[in-house]
Amino acid sequence: MKPQIIIILILLCIQPLFAQKKKIETVNHLEKTSINALKWRSVGPALTSGRVSDIAVNQNNPFEYYVAIASGGVWKTSNWGLEYLPVFDSESSYSIGCATIDPNNANTIWVGTGENNNQRSVAYGDGVYKSIDGGKSWKNMGLKDSEHIGNIIVDPNDSDIVYVSAYGPLWSKGGERGVYKSENGGESWQLILYVDEHTGINEIHMDPEDSNVLYATAHQRRRHVYTYVGGGPGSSVYKSTDAGASWRKINKGLPGVEIGRIGMDISPVDNNVLYAIVEAADRQGGFYKSVDMGESWSKQSGKVTSGNYYQEIFADPVDLETVYVMDTWMSVTKDGGKTFKNVGEDFKHVDNHAMWINPNNNNHWLVGCDGGIYETFDAAKNWDFKKNLPVTQFYKVAVDTDCLLYTSPSPRDS
Repeated sequence: MKPQIIIILILLCIQPLFAQKKKIETVNHLEKTSINALKWRSVGPALTSGRVSDIAVNQNNPFEYYVAIASGGVWKTSNWGLEYLPVFDSESSYSIGCATIDPNNANTIWVGTGENNNQRSVAYGDGVYKSIDGGKSWKNMGLKDSEHIGNIIVDPNDSDIVYVSAYGPLWSKGGERGVYKSENGGESWQLILYVDEHTGINEIHMDPEDSNVLYATAHQRRRHVYTYVGGGPGSSVYKSTDAGASWRKINKGLPGVEIGRIGMDISPVDNNVLYAIVEAADRQGGFYKSVDMGESWSKQSGKVTSGNYYQEIFADPVDLETVYVMDTWMSVTKDGGKTFKNVGEDFKHVDNHAMWINPNNNNHWLVGCDGGIYETFDAAKNWDFKKNLPVTQFYKVAVDTDCLLYTSPSPRDS
């Protein structure tokens, strides 16, 4: 190769080294851009809905009911599910454990925030809310340190008397946990049943014939990163016959070992009959029945579910011996708990948490599960999925930063 050509090639290679380098900087154009005009809109879900914690149906107008969502606020329908409207989006909590309609005034709604389950993805809340205008506006009524609310009961004889089962924090001890009572419509609360700093109340029930008779199920539990403690000496069933002024344990016949979560219900057919599904150590848990208002219990079978995620039961309002168990696959007993079978969910989402049975037609149910709201008019032979409840639960969200940041030459260097 000729020397002249070699020199030219060398000059071409080193020329960029003497050229001025352009300065590169990162620019975030959103800092100078207003996006206030952009609004969130739903883009799904296309197939399933989200986890339902509770269903509260207006007893005087079943076309109206409220749906408590584990990770999606509270929704209301006034036309039997043809349309669901979000009524809790402006409040401080998105995770809901329960909803209750005042039996004396359907415009008064109580909501307990913080999902009342114990899995790793559970979100906490900031206490109890009340609406006196059918969900149009809400007021936080306190118990903010409870974090998770099991359920709320309003005395059918006096709307100012309200009971709250406070589950308490899941990932730590302490907080507000136990049974709280208000005698002034939630303006102030009195702790009327306290077990210990590790034990909360997951359910409270009121005798349908005598509002002075109350039952409460205590559950000792604690979640850690490395494990879940789902029971202990604090778990028990309590009874009060003086509107919560005093309580006593009613565990006669229940397992003598450490107990976990207890799901309970009073039969609407006969208030002497109570049912309970009990977690217990050494595989001694099972399904229990009492025919003397909880004074003694008899084991019917070894049926249990997971207190981490289920362990709730619903007694049929027409048939004394029929009880439904919430579980991955919903089951039913027709003989008071001795035997169980699946209700049938081949065309329905599983993981069940809430149920309403029509007291005038016990073949008609609303069921809340991880996939939303389902309705049946023929005792689970056919299901109607409410496709228009646009909620779901996000376990992980990822963002592509390329849509926010990119590099460009500095304007002064152009």
